[in-house]
Amino acid sequence: MSKLFSEATIGSVNLSNRIIIPPMCQYSAANGQATEWHLMHYGNLSLSGAGLLIMEATGIAPEGRISYGDLGLWDEKTAFALAKVVNFIRLHSQIPLAIQLSHAGRKASTDLGWKPGLSLSTDNPNGWQTFAPSAEPLSTGGTTPEALTTEGIKKIISQFAAAAKRAVAIGFNAVELHGAHGYLIHQFLSPVTNKRTDEYGGSLENRMRFALEVFEAVKAVVPKDFPVGIRISATDWIENGWDLPQSIELAKQLDSKGCGYIHVSSGGLDGALQQLPSLQSGYQLALAEAIKKEVKMPVIGVGLITEPQEAEDAIESNKADMIAVGRGMLYDPRWGWHAAAALGAKAIGVKQYLRCEPHKLKGLFKSE
Repeated sequence: MSKLFSEATIGSVNLSNRIIIPPMCQYSAANGQATEWHLMHYGNLSLSGAGLLIMEATGIAPEGRISYGDLGLWDEKTAFALAKVVNFIRLHSQIPLAIQLSHAGRKASTDLGWKPGLSLSTDNPNGWQTFAPSAEPLSTGGTTPEALTTEGIKKIISQFAAAAKRAVAIGFNAVELHGAHGYLIHQFLSPVTNKRTDEYGGSLENRMRFALEVFEAVKAVVPKDFPVGIRISATDWIENGWDLPQSIELAKQLDSKGCGYIHVSSGGLDGALQQLPSLQSGYQLALAEAIKKEVKMPVIGVGLITEPQEAEDAIESNKADMIAVGRGMLYDPRWGWHAAAALGAKAIGVKQYLRCEPHKLKGLFKSE
């Protein structure tokens, strides 16, 4: 029996299989509000046969967006627009839905994702002042962030909590905190970007404080068994930066506080400084495996995994509990169906598409 297609749970949420669609920014929102693109995009992915769909990085405040095209969840208007997407999906699919809540910190105020490296200054109508643990710009330049005051930190923590409450109210099944890829939570964790001398900087304990306080604040406002997970970069790939041993300590702390899962990626803090390894399928799985050995919560592995057998082997060898397939899902939005066919398993199908089932694969689909 396929391990990839075995059932799993994240807190109170049941997954029909262990295929995860990770958050992938679409840069297609209008003033933080979801548009028709999101209806089409997420509606399509909801029929992929995956076990969990995590929606893209969603700003907890306007200034927390990566770009002016990012989704937001900071007020009634953004919540109403996103609720339409959730309700639309629910008409046709029972796939569990999570949302990634994010603050981009110094990596905010950029142009759209297909125009990489273009930071927008406050003089640009689509730009704004950025904020970070310390006034440390990216090595490639761009805007210099303002160092957050303690009051500013507390405000952002409350914004994470408020966004999580909205996510619950509009029907999401889980929340993921974006602590990876050089965004604000990651910026607090890494000594490369965190030069503070107060209780939020310096020692590992202090640098982890913001991440843990955000988690605790979110956990306090959602229902008891509602999963709150986190995505982290397990290493900066930068000398004397955030690394795997520190990530393991963070994971242990989160595990003890009831974290729903940990989604293990890497890098992204500073593209010019990082020294990435050879980018091949599963290049980050060793990081997930090391963390998995130290925690009880489920671990999601990710990293250029595009072939079903690669995902199957990763779970079979205990490198991760679940596998996130991002680029592969964009290229093939029925990746879950094709993986089931390749591995001799059953996929979630919909009645309208059952006629596509190849004769030699009769019995491929199971009903939702």
